[in-house]
Amino acid sequence: MKLLLLEDDDATRVQAARQLTAAGHVVEACATGPEAIFMATQGDYGVLILDRMVPGLDGLSVLKALRAAGVRTLALLLTAMDGIDDRVEGLEAGADDYLVKPFAAAELIARVNALSRRPPMSDTAVTATIGDLTIDRVKRTVTRAGQRIELQAQEFKLLDYLIQHSGEVVTRTMLLENVWSFHFDPQTNVIESHMSRLRAKVDRGFGRDLIQTVRGAGYRIDD
Repeated sequence: MKLLLLEDDDATRVQAARQLTAAGHVVEACATGPEAIFMATQGDYGVLILDRMVPGLDGLSVLKALRAAGVRTLALLLTAMDGIDDRVEGLEAGADDYLVKPFAAAELIARVNALSRRPPMSDTAVTATIGDLTIDRVKRTVTRAGQRIELQAQEFKLLDYLIQHSGEVVTRTMLLENVWSFHFDPQTNVIESHMSRLRAKVDRGFGRDLIQTVRGAGYRIDD
């Protein structure tokens, strides 16, 4: 897979690029945010690896700019900021995974490989409809009964995952693995809090709940 690596520390950039290359990936690297934006919008990358704490235009700002520009390439944030709020901020900004420094090369490679196993967005329908609910994965919009619903990035990912498995029971483990990428303590209530906000936005005031709790198992969206 072709990777873009943004890392301002020369030694870390060279070492990470060497390790990822040895694992079979093609790595193109840069040291500044503007370079990363230019390369990401011009190149055909499978995964973006963005160091969050880059002087000037940092990795989080780069990610936000790319998402605002419609770049949907899978993105992994590298950072020494390991607080839950930091992780949530990164994921809400559109990151698909989050790896805290210092990291082991094996874990970085494993996470990139895990991202590479996700179906390309080109293989996923641009829009999907459940009942009177429609999402547009390119425009990242959600409407129900013709009304626009504003979702945070992580709420959109959660809804999209449920829709990809509509009619099926989606377990908490599935959500942790595929929406949060195992970054959170399984004892955390992050899923419940996000699901509560999502259900309030998607179902409240529309007369019929699309998202259902399957007691003891998980959640399901169905029309």
